[in-house]
Amino acid sequence: MQSPLLTLFFLCLMIVVSEWLVRNTLLKYLGTTLLVILLTAVIANLGWVPSASAGSPLYDGIFNYVAPMAIFLLLLEVDLKSIRAARGSMIFLFFAGALGTVLGSLLAFSLVDTGGALGDSFHAIAGMLTGTYIGGSVNFNAVALEYGVMKEGNLFAGTAAIDNIITAIWMILSIVIPKSLQKIWPRRKTYEVAETDKAPEAVTSNDRDSIKPLDLALLLGGGALTLWVSDKLAGYLNDALGISFPSVLILTTIALVLAQSPRVKQIAGAKTLGLYAIYLFLAVIGAFCELAAVAEIGSLAVTLLFIIFIIVSTHGLVTFVLAGLFKQDWELAAVASQANVGGPSSALALAESLDREDLLLPSILIGTLGYGVGTYLGFAVAGFFTI
Repeated sequence: MQSPLLTLFFLCLMIVVSEWLVRNTLLKYLGTTLLVILLTAVIANLGWVPSASAGSPLYDGIFNYVAPMAIFLLLLEVDLKSIRAARGSMIFLFFAGALGTVLGSLLAFSLVDTGGALGDSFHAIAGMLTGTYIGGSVNFNAVALEYGVMKEGNLFAGTAAIDNIITAIWMILSIVIPKSLQKIWPRRKTYEVAETDKAPEAVTSNDRDSIKPLDLALLLGGGALTLWVSDKLAGYLNDALGISFPSVLILTTIALVLAQSPRVKQIAGAKTLGLYAIYLFLAVIGAFCELAAVAEIGSLAVTLLFIIFIIVSTHGLVTFVLAGLFKQDWELAAVASQANVGGPSSALALAESLDREDLLLPSILIGTLGYGVGTYLGFAVAGFFTI
């Protein structure tokens, strides 16, 4: 296994290279977010950093600590007044996307021979893919664990690899699609970000100079304590009261309460650190685009790609068509879609990449809603195909 320190070096290098390309070349039109995913995917498949199947304690740390820390830091910038207008539309488009995922799953698996390549795992894979595109990989693993798919090593690894590849591709498309649609059919943004707000792609020298050791200690220490309290409280609610409550919602609540304090808003560096944490998270998403795992399952990969293509395409079509019919903000639709396909962390990353600070909180809240909704619908679709 490659040293986590060397892996971290390469992930940081990809962020540095992406930022340089955005600032100095025509690739600025792609943006740092896309480049981080693409470049890390390339070096992962070249073997410079561990793949998803090889695993790395660094990746676990980024998913378990860095991504939640990004949520905490970026939410410190949220003004609750800015998210009121997005609330109802976001919920509507999220459930539109969930409907699209279910319809896509029913269509895709109806076209696949139940006695073919997927064999006895047919219904389980249907549930896993339905769940993962209504809330992210948490639902994927929940359904897989229930049906024992994890014991089928190649099938599980190959399905997960294709899922990761499509998720990364959809993240890229979620940035491209709303910008393209906005040019063809302009839509008023749910909330216009002030021109004085800084774009997420660039951090000025004033930003760097204003961050002091005290700021870093307050942000990182406060974030670490909030993550610990959130996990402990979620565990207590589950063990003592039997209430399953995602720790990310507790984290979100604490961060929002703190964000309304003028003293907290005076702490410099929250957005800079939060954005860096998001880039690390996206770099790992890129590293999980593992072509070798896809090759190991041979012709089955073609079947799975066909299935997933139909699911995600139907999801996207339903989401953006309904957004168009009801004259909704294209970027809001993209974030709602990403909350389905990638979960709250991916939706947050997209909202930040689109420079939509008004959508940071809704993206997280609607993404966590997907944890429950996606699991239930995943099991429902799996059950449907056992009839």
